[in-house]
Amino acid sequence: MVDFEWYRSFISIYKHRSVSEAAKTRLMTQPAMSQHLAALEAELGESLFTRTSRKMVPTEKGKELYTQVVPLIEALEEATQTFMMNTSVTAPVIRIGTAHEYFREKLAPHLGEFPFRMIAHFGVASHILELLLEEKVDILITSQKILAPGIEYIHYVQEEFVLVAPYNFKEIDFEDPDRFEAWLCAQDWISYGSDLPIIRRLWREHFKKRPPMQIMHVLPDLHSILAAIEHGSGISVLPTYMLEKSIHNRQVKIIYPSFKVSNELYLAYPIKFRNLPIVKAMIEALRKNFLNR
Repeated sequence: MVDFEWYRSFISIYKHRSVSEAAKTRLMTQPAMSQHLAALEAELGESLFTRTSRKMVPTEKGKELYTQVVPLIEALEEATQTFMMNTSVTAPVIRIGTAHEYFREKLAPHLGEFPFRMIAHFGVASHILELLLEEKVDILITSQKILAPGIEYIHYVQEEFVLVAPYNFKEIDFEDPDRFEAWLCAQDWISYGSDLPIIRRLWREHFKKRPPMQIMHVLPDLHSILAAIEHGSGISVLPTYMLEKSIHNRQVKIIYPSFKVSNELYLAYPIKFRNLPIVKAMIEALRKNFLNR
């Protein structure tokens, strides 16, 4: 008798072209994943992949099986999700992955307004994408469109990053861009990554090159950076959505307001769940939440 899990493992191997990568996605050991594939091939009496040194190449029978099985598996999973939502006596649960700062500033204050219960996971774009691929979360708010099999991205909002300094920081006017850049590089900079992710984008947009400065402090999250700026430890590039309170309290200020950069945020979810009522409701609620703020 064919085990349903054999098909799920087969689909994962087909998508990743690798037993080891498929095993990571399904939170299984590589030998267990190989056993699933071997058992399915033995049951069907057909080889489903040609094994090379670099990847698993599906055979014609493998391709044929994939096209027949995937719609059935997806329909079954969709039916299960819909059944769970319709029979729940309480509000449905949505598992969301996003950056900690965005959740804290834009979602946490309004949780009571959403028509569902929420389980939140935080991390950088690559980490929360892995959670989505492993089906540990249902939807992402992410700043990067990382190509992945079976994942759909739609535009959500645009966020703006500006140059932030302590409130008593003294700005100097420069007409010469080279002098302005040299002066900026001489300041104490704080970044949340050694590769200067947002600072690098800002520099490329305004100076058409990589930032040459040495970073004074590298901190793990944007709220830590904001706290450091409030206490006079340096300057950095931060999203405007987290500055309102600190600006009102005269702890920080935006300097050189034209020296800014925008960043796109996207919603990401499995294509197979795009028509689920709960996913549609989540997208609508997130967009409504943004428009009302």
